[in-house]
Amino acid sequence: MTEKEVRLTKLANCAGCGAKVGAGVLAKLLDGLKVHSDPNLLVGFDKSDDASVYRVSDDLALVQTVDFFPPIADDPYTFGAIAATNALSDVYAMGGEPKLALNIMAVPSDLPKEAVHQILRGGYEKAYEAGAIITGGHSILDKEPKYGLAVTGFVHPDRVLTNSGAKEGDVLLLTKPLGIGILTTAAKADLVSEETMEYAVGLMTTLNKNARDAMVKYRVHACTDVTGFALLGHACEMAQGSSVEIHINVESIDLIPDALEFARSGILPEGMYRNRSFAEAYVDPGDIELAKQDMLYDPQTSGGLLIAVHPDDADVLLEELKTSVPSAQRIGTVKQYSGGAHIYLH
Repeated sequence: MTEKEVRLTKLANCAGCGAKVGAGVLAKLLDGLKVHSDPNLLVGFDKSDDASVYRVSDDLALVQTVDFFPPIADDPYTFGAIAATNALSDVYAMGGEPKLALNIMAVPSDLPKEAVHQILRGGYEKAYEAGAIITGGHSILDKEPKYGLAVTGFVHPDRVLTNSGAKEGDVLLLTKPLGIGILTTAAKADLVSEETMEYAVGLMTTLNKNARDAMVKYRVHACTDVTGFALLGHACEMAQGSSVEIHINVESIDLIPDALEFARSGILPEGMYRNRSFAEAYVDPGDIELAKQDMLYDPQTSGGLLIAVHPDDADVLLEELKTSVPSAQRIGTVKQYSGGAHIYLH
């Protein structure tokens, strides 16, 4: 196989975060594992959060995360850049700044050396853009290529953002449009225009750095990045973890038009069905069109941040985000939990 012959997505059964184990299955896999007590462990895996946080001193905590997946783009450099952007995002979601990273890679034995080099170069350049340093890593041989990063970031212990701190009255903001999983599924069948795929790649390679840098200036109570569990999966974790209910105005969400048309045609990723199976019991869909519901269950790769901000700071944060993120959206509100569903679509 020569580099020109390589179509990375043809070597994988799933694309990007669509390969993620479903939230419901993951919960069962983790059930019963003993969580050891440590007063310096501020956030652990038992919280279903984006990363772990460990306090080192009164002024410093470490944010640690790992993320990798099979190819979501045919071009090796683009795949590496998307995978790195996605992995770095978890640190931003916790309010942290990425500092160190390690490569995680699996490659077929016949994958051309130059293709491997380009995957790594894509990762290195995104890490550099984020202000982080890749210091090594680990690679294995595998029939299916995979790439990602283990990332360590820094955050002040008193400024850690979790997905379980949303408060009644908070406003929900979102920083990227939805539809990436549907587009990449359609692209595997060569149904997506070159222009639309360039737009999708641009979204997936946009760091959440600007969103993080803006939100930490304001009274943000909770944050998570919208990735493999989709908007409704991650919003459900936020609502349950915060013991609140979330009301989402679907018409305020930036749905990628081509992705919506594919959804209406029934072109949907397998991960969408896993996400729906996990979250729909907690969602009141109202009379929202089924295809739009499907887009809210669509697994996103390198998606935006979902931010719960104090209502008095919402307008000014939204205005700042409009100048620095792909799509600043005011999509809903947080209310007191009244029993029943945790998410209401309007």
